[in-house]
Amino acid sequence: MTTKSADAAESYIYHAEGLAEGRHLAFVFHGTGGTETQFVPLMRELRPGAAIVAPRGDVNEGGALRFFRRLGMGRYDMADLATRTEAMAAFVEAHVAAAKPSEVIGLGYSNGANILASLIFARPKLFTKAVLMHPYIPWTPAPEAVTTEILITAGERDPICPPQATRDLDSWFRAQGTPVETAWEPGGHEISRGEISAIAQFLR
Repeated sequence: MTTKSADAAESYIYHAEGLAEGRHLAFVFHGTGGTETQFVPLMRELRPGAAIVAPRGDVNEGGALRFFRRLGMGRYDMADLATRTEAMAAFVEAHVAAAKPSEVIGLGYSNGANILASLIFARPKLFTKAVLMHPYIPWTPAPEAVTTEILITAGERDPICPPQATRDLDSWFRAQGTPVETAWEPGGHEISRGEISAIAQFLR
C-alpha cells in the first residue's frame, strides 16, 4: 500500500476483523450516537466469515458521534457532507485496495445510511451490495450510473425519515437503472426483526 493509501486507511478510528485478501469485505456505518461496534455483531450474523471494517463517525454533536455535520433536524451542512464523503471514500478505497475483496458490502443505519448513500452517489461502482437502513436524503443527487445492488429498509411511520423521502430515493435509484428494492415495516425509526430478515435474504 502506498503512503497516501496507508494514510487514508488510518484516517478514521475504526474496528476491523477478519481482514485477508480475497474475502468478502463489509463496511458498517453506525447511526447518530452509536460507535464503530454498533452493528458489527449484526454483520457477523448476516455474513458469517466476512471481513468487517467499521469506522467511527468523527463529528461530535453534543456528545453524539455522526459522520457529517447538520444545521438542524433534517437540515444537512452540504459542504461538510461533500468534504466528509470524499474523506470516507478515500478510507474505503484504501481498505478495498489492500484487501482485494471478492465482494464489497456496505451497511448503514440512519446517519450511517446517509453517509453510505452519499458514498454511493460519489463512487457508483465501489460497492457490490449496500443496505440503507432508514436513510434520509433531502436532496436530489446528480444522475449517476449506480451499479450497486441496493436494499432500502424503512418504517411506514418513521418520524425522522419521512416515507415520501424513501419513495423518492427508491425512484431516483430506479431512474439510474440501479437494482433496488425497498422493504417496508409498519413501525418507525427502530430496526425490526422483519427488517433484519429482509437484509439477511438480500445479502444471502
